[in-house]
Amino acid sequence: MKTVSGFSKMTKIEKINWLSDQLGKEAKNLVKSMPNYWHQDQEVQKRFDEFSENTLTNYDLPFGIAPNFLINGKVYSVPMVIEESSVVAAASLGAKFWLERGGFKAHVLSTKKVGQVHFKWQGPKEKLFTYFNQNKSDFLNAIANLTTNMEKRGGGVVGLSLVDMTDKIENYYQLKLEAETCNAMGANFINSILEELARVFKNAVLMDHFFNSNEKDVQIIMCILSNYTPDCVVEAYVECPIEDLGSFAGDMGPREFAERFATAVRIAEIDPNRAVTHNKGIMNGIDSVVIATGNDFRAIEACAHAYASRDGQYRSLSSVTLTDDRFKFSIRIPLAVGTVGGLTSLHPLAKTSLAILGNPSSEELMKVMASVGLAQNFGAVKSLVTTGIQKGHMKLHLLNILNQLDATEAEIEKGKQYFSDKVVSFTGVRDFLNSIRG
Repeated sequence: MKTVSGFSKMTKIEKINWLSDQLGKEAKNLVKSMPNYWHQDQEVQKRFDEFSENTLTNYDLPFGIAPNFLINGKVYSVPMVIEESSVVAAASLGAKFWLERGGFKAHVLSTKKVGQVHFKWQGPKEKLFTYFNQNKSDFLNAIANLTTNMEKRGGGVVGLSLVDMTDKIENYYQLKLEAETCNAMGANFINSILEELARVFKNAVLMDHFFNSNEKDVQIIMCILSNYTPDCVVEAYVECPIEDLGSFAGDMGPREFAERFATAVRIAEIDPNRAVTHNKGIMNGIDSVVIATGNDFRAIEACAHAYASRDGQYRSLSSVTLTDDRFKFSIRIPLAVGTVGGLTSLHPLAKTSLAILGNPSSEELMKVMASVGLAQNFGAVKSLVTTGIQKGHMKLHLLNILNQLDATEAEIEKGKQYFSDKVVSFTGVRDFLNSIRG
């Protein structure tokens, strides 16, 4: 590739032409086809272009619905944006299974979020802590103009502390701010407060006679919210008498299933190799709802995996208890999400997703997401301990393989019939198409 100057100032067509001019024939043709994926409504396309930088086109993903989610007595049809059909299918089956057994129960444990001012300061740490504790109320008052609107909605700053990190990095401290951001994800709110807090704190130390001349320099390293939110947590669970679980493939009875299921989850609690795949299945469900509602799936993912490692070993996010002949399957997970601001207000399909969910509060959305993750996890583990994961997964993947091999509509129908009672594999589908094509 050649270097380029002024790329961001080019039109989309100019960017596409520049890129295609440097590619081989096949790639050139693919790049030239990018305008085919522009939205037909120019105003909508303009909005999409403004979401990112150096935009060439749109990247479509399927928007599906998992119906029949009974959560705290209310039925939801949940929007899910994901490219893997087995995810939506598993969530839907999980929702239907538990619909007949009391549904999902969910409650939010806490909604606090965290931001940090990272700084260095040279001097006796006891002196710094004394000064901070004596003046903390003044620091909070100094940022009050930035918190007024959030406080009117029931949120605002709920905690401010000085953290000693000098045992990790010489002269390194943090100002740790805790906030409630109501229905907003709150990143801009928290970051704005942190930057003002840093300015106020630095100037206060500089001007105060409490410090001598060689103690007045506060070196601000950075001001940024943390996407690790272990105090913004939701719990969801399903439970029923073990006998009500019913029977499963291979004449597996409910008690054997419950014990196998519990052992499988226990393995994910003790073995990081299994835990990663186990939790990936949970995030299949949660991420698809996060994306559908215009929230930040990268932040959710990073936080969930950090939370899974909070005791020093990566573990399952879900757990099972078998007591008094009852089966209980639960999940506890941090989910810092918003239902106002950002893409939730700008992306037309994010707004549609929230409307389908009944325009929930952020706490209600947390409950829905956790329930979907639990349903997804239930479906995956259920398959693993009964029929095996590939039987259902590959049947749903059959259409993708047929399309990848350029099957016609007639060949697709024949393929569905042929593989209705057979193991699906790429090689098997390819050989089948070759056989009917002669």
